[in-house]
Amino acid sequence: MTPAESGDSSDGSETRYAVILDYLPHGRADDDRPQYQKEPIAYALGETDFRLLELTMAEDADATIDDRVVVEPAEEREGVERVRDIEFDDLSNGAQNELEYLVEDVIDADERRFVDFYNDAQPITLRLHQLNLLPGIGKKLRNNILDERKRGPFESFEELEDRVSGLHRPKEVLVERITEELRDDDLKYKVFVQREGSG
Repeated sequence: MTPAESGDSSDGSETRYAVILDYLPHGRADDDRPQYQKEPIAYALGETDFRLLELTMAEDADATIDDRVVVEPAEEREGVERVRDIEFDDLSNGAQNELEYLVEDVIDADERRFVDFYNDAQPITLRLHQLNLLPGIGKKLRNNILDERKRGPFESFEELEDRVSGLHRPKEVLVERITEELRDDDLKYKVFVQREGSG
């Protein structure tokens, strides 16, 4: 099932998923409490909003990297007791190292959604377009994309690369931008990464 097919839960709210970046069965290393007081935690990435999350796991949770878990609504969670938003610097080293690979996996699992960014991107200000936020896309390349999409929407990353002269590796460009948005909390414009309460 892709993120786009996540569906609605029984109470009508949307089911939100996250994918585990790292699992610490003995809790955080910087937690000085005795072992019996520490709860297992996992670091995860929200599939639709790219929120970075710390999950407090049940003692008997059987979790591994790349596992997909429900984070909302709370009553549908299995093995996840609490969820809190965190920043990149709060992640374990293992989670930071996994992040870029997982972002790529999320894009691969729902390619249409991310190809549609190229189809639907809009101006942010009179001088700045959403496409210009992508690494390596200046005025000329942006105009090439806009001109080409007037002829018809792009259906895949491969078609994007074929039709737009000068656009190489359109998927990797998105991976780079999303990873940058996750790492830099002070970035002025965030197109892909949402924070709690921001959408």
